[in-house]
Amino acid sequence: MGHQLTFDLPIQKASGVEDFFIAHSNEEALSWLDRWPDWPNRALILYGPEGAGKSHLAAIWQRRSHAQLLEAAKLVESEIVNVSAGHVILDHVELADDWEKVLHLLNLVREQGHTILMLARAAPSQWQVALADLRSRLGAIQAVAILEPEDELLAAVLLKLLADRQIRAPKDVVTYVCARIERSYAAVANVVAALDAQALGEQRALTVPLARRVLQSLSADNPD
Repeated sequence: MGHQLTFDLPIQKASGVEDFFIAHSNEEALSWLDRWPDWPNRALILYGPEGAGKSHLAAIWQRRSHAQLLEAAKLVESEIVNVSAGHVILDHVELADDWEKVLHLLNLVREQGHTILMLARAAPSQWQVALADLRSRLGAIQAVAILEPEDELLAAVLLKLLADRQIRAPKDVVTYVCARIERSYAAVANVVAALDAQALGEQRALTVPLARRVLQSLSADNPD
């Protein structure tokens, strides 16, 4: 039987609605996106760990709304003024270095009759917001958590991240890996990168023995 070789190709991330896996941990977030544009106060906050699917959901909403994507840590006045052009996605909100600009952006979005989707890793209550006015505004915005994945979603995320790298994983490999890794998106991403590198280095298809070596190596690098 011939080996399925792994090549060092650019990663093509699938970000369509058909590529989003719905589970208990994320269904509330998707439900709120589907309610757009009927969001209370014309705004929505999605928060959750890295890899939880916030950017994927934002990409889905961006195609519907034609929103412009802004980085909270790099907000400049010219971008804020341009929100009159339409809806806005503000990413990594907890990393904002100028909360006055964030407040200005929220005010302009509301005045122009547009909507804003805000993304963060932490809940709004954990953001270091010094402005009382902004804290009040944020407290009035619907905030939805994306939780760590359950078993079925963990397997689906593993398969998707491998597919993004043009790698096919047999069912026994997926079952083996998911039974032995931390239940977090970050852990899945780390394992996928390691599996990709190992398969590329050995010029082999993914197998349980290969996955075992990868997990043993990761465990040795990160002992309890």
